[in-house]
Amino acid sequence: MADANYTSTEIMTIEAARRLKNGTVCFVGIGMPSAAANLARLTHAPEVVLIYESGTIGAKPRVLPLSIGDGELAEYADTVVSVPEIFRYWLQGGRVDVGFLGAAQVDRFGNINTTVVGNDYAKPKVRLPGAGGAPEIASNAKETWIIIKQSKRTFVPKLDFLTSVGHLDGGDSRARSGARGAGPTAVITDLGVLAPDPVSRELTLVAIHPGITVEQAVASTGWDLKVAATLARTAPPTASELETLRDLHARTAKAHGTLAME
Repeated sequence: MADANYTSTEIMTIEAARRLKNGTVCFVGIGMPSAAANLARLTHAPEVVLIYESGTIGAKPRVLPLSIGDGELAEYADTVVSVPEIFRYWLQGGRVDVGFLGAAQVDRFGNINTTVVGNDYAKPKVRLPGAGGAPEIASNAKETWIIIKQSKRTFVPKLDFLTSVGHLDGGDSRARSGARGAGPTAVITDLGVLAPDPVSRELTLVAIHPGITVEQAVASTGWDLKVAATLARTAPPTASELETLRDLHARTAKAHGTLAME
């Protein structure tokens, strides 16, 4: 049964979680990707295989990790391998189905910035956490998903810094660059879902969340947003999905405060 009382962050997380299936090997970023991936594991996809950059395979954390080095990931993982093995054997070896990333900025072709805000790299307005393993994930996973709140500050016509490759300049430019995999196939936001056009690779609005209008999505985008001819509407969260997500956040807050939920 659907629950009408939810936040925009909750429906974004739940919609992202719904996309993960049992058996999927998912390379998970910290933050919202981790919340969505673990929600999937706790609900409809108990056999999803979650991999974190620190070398944990089959991670099953009781609470959301503060970082890739959080002992919670290793304690409940199926196994722990070296960081070089995670990247060389698993990621570069083509064994990761989905790379699940957050971002500070995204452009119309799904390229990601997590490095700096501001055009002066040496003296930026904001220095962000940086690349970590995201460039390798984005250029080697079979496909990439991005989860990000949608606004003109985050959906920008030009990135301040290109950290991780999406579809570059569109068309076949990603393939010509040598990047592997399909690149970004879904961008899940607090307003809806975007997917790349099959030819141009420009992100197109393909679904909106309940209560959201196309006008809101267009107004929250820093470029002329394309909208699919047939626009889907995502299903509202169920009471069970919300209860599971909120329980996860409550356990995390008790263990770590609110940092792991940012």
